[in-house]
Amino acid sequence: MKLTVAQALIRFLDQQYVERDGVEHKFFAGCFGIFGHGNVGGIGQALFENPEFRYYQARNEQAMVHTAVAYSKMKNRLETFACTSSIGPGATNMVTGAALATINRIPVLLLPGDIFATRHIGPVLQQLEDPSNADASVNDTFKPVSRFWDRVNRPEQLISSLLQAMRVLTSPAETGAVTICLPQDVQAEAYDYPEEFFKKRVWYMGRPLPDAQLLQRAAQIIKEAKKPMIIAGGGVIYSEACSTLAEFSKNTGIAVAETFAGKGSLNFDHPLNLGAAGATGTEGANAYAAEADVVIGVGTRYSDFTMASHTAFQNPDVKFININIAEFDAYKQSALPLTGDAKTTLEALGRLLGGYKTSKEYQEQAAAYNVSWDQKVAEAYAVVAEDSMSQAEVIGAVNSFAGPKDVMVCAAGSMPGDLHKLWRCTDPKNFHMEYGYSTMGYEIAGGLGVKMADPSREVYVMVGDGSYLMLSSEIVTAVQEGVKLTIVLINNHGYASIGGLSKSLGSEGFGTQYRYRGEKHFDGDALPYDLATNAESLGATVLRTSNESSFKAALEQAKKNANTTVIYIETPPERKMAGYGHAWWEVPVSEVSNTASIQEAYEKLTLNKKRQRWHL
Repeated sequence: MKLTVAQALIRFLDQQYVERDGVEHKFFAGCFGIFGHGNVGGIGQALFENPEFRYYQARNEQAMVHTAVAYSKMKNRLETFACTSSIGPGATNMVTGAALATINRIPVLLLPGDIFATRHIGPVLQQLEDPSNADASVNDTFKPVSRFWDRVNRPEQLISSLLQAMRVLTSPAETGAVTICLPQDVQAEAYDYPEEFFKKRVWYMGRPLPDAQLLQRAAQIIKEAKKPMIIAGGGVIYSEACSTLAEFSKNTGIAVAETFAGKGSLNFDHPLNLGAAGATGTEGANAYAAEADVVIGVGTRYSDFTMASHTAFQNPDVKFININIAEFDAYKQSALPLTGDAKTTLEALGRLLGGYKTSKEYQEQAAAYNVSWDQKVAEAYAVVAEDSMSQAEVIGAVNSFAGPKDVMVCAAGSMPGDLHKLWRCTDPKNFHMEYGYSTMGYEIAGGLGVKMADPSREVYVMVGDGSYLMLSSEIVTAVQEGVKLTIVLINNHGYASIGGLSKSLGSEGFGTQYRYRGEKHFDGDALPYDLATNAESLGATVLRTSNESSFKAALEQAKKNANTTVIYIETPPERKMAGYGHAWWEVPVSEVSNTASIQEAYEKLTLNKKRQRWHL
């Protein structure tokens, strides 16, 4: 079948399916793209001639990757999008999205245009020339942030390249960003491809079990434990193992703490749900972590937040057992590695544990922590001023108003920490947080992907002024596609999260407030920007609010609206949520300084570092 490389690419992608638990899913929901000279005549023409493989117009290349990732995350990695860009800045705009996808273990296919393979035309517009490497282009920057990378310099290379790409994209253990660079001349070249290449292909996503002897050993370690705990990561949700985890916890009496990616693994009111783990953790989760003798990590990669910079687990005899589909993560913390699917591994381990159960006192204490923490959440949600709302109070209003299946989307700034502690999850997909890369600008683009993945759910995008200013462009895409989002835009006039961190390090919030330059740094008047008017100019309906009554009325109105609505509110940055227990996150402080506040911060750093542990 004689087709151009671009035509063959689109035809192949349209026939890719995955199967898990006997259910088939079409893997690609379509293609996001922005056209330039590097892809308009190749992939652009192929998409034009194949409307059944749906094309979506984006406004920013980074944003379209975020949208694809959010869509795939909502679909538990069983579906995704391709994303195409031109050569040059359009391509490198996608690098941040590629890093986000790979760090979070989410599949996305990136198709950047590239330089001419013939090299007859060169340097082409937007080409970076390397005097020592004639084959290099800016697309080489994708290599360290892609799970698979290739450059198709001849039409027939597309066959092996796409098969390898699909192997990685559909692998729960190896998935992430896959980048196939397409020289602009090669995209339009024709080749006689075998017809079998375009037949329907189903990629089976199995549920492998760990080695039987390791399972027996893990069961024995748990049976001897007095104070075990489970750390539930994103792998619980991707494996659709939430009900399995709930049953495992109920049968064994082992309490659960949740990472950012794993929040929602248990409902917030489950008596053995200790809440958020680590540096942004709850009182109960941090207390149980400090004394745990066995830690069972399920689908977690143990980030510095989860580990509280290696201060969370203080028991000198603590042992780790890791259930993870990825061998790389299963071995972390010198754990007994149970490399396998979260759902089937928990089921197998539960059978081996027989009648094992933690003590009545242990379970009662966990349940008491669950209740007392919910009381703290209620206190944080209670509005204390008539004329303003704090960030925690805004979160409370949204959480209380949202339905049990609605979705909250967030990514960066001070909100993730508050949401991790405070959001009451009632569904595994209720809490959509991108905190693997904590990418400012993910929120609105991510919300678009979430809503496209499940239009039946109301989607609440929680975004601060810093993230909004970085990447608000996909409001236009949401309007164009008729995708309704409710965007809660919180303005605290600066980078509040890092501002607070800066103050804690003795740096007085330097460089984090949106103010005119004054005599000393940026200490003049507040800048007069108007984010609400900006959102209106992008096509959204905007509801300006200032207090509890107007904010709640706006939530009611936004739900009735059929189009994307932005609810705008300003919050006082000084009214912040506190940390709990011994939660800590290591950020370096200058060892030598003439500033007293920095000297004091360094002393605190030194004391906290004494609590750090190697888990060997």
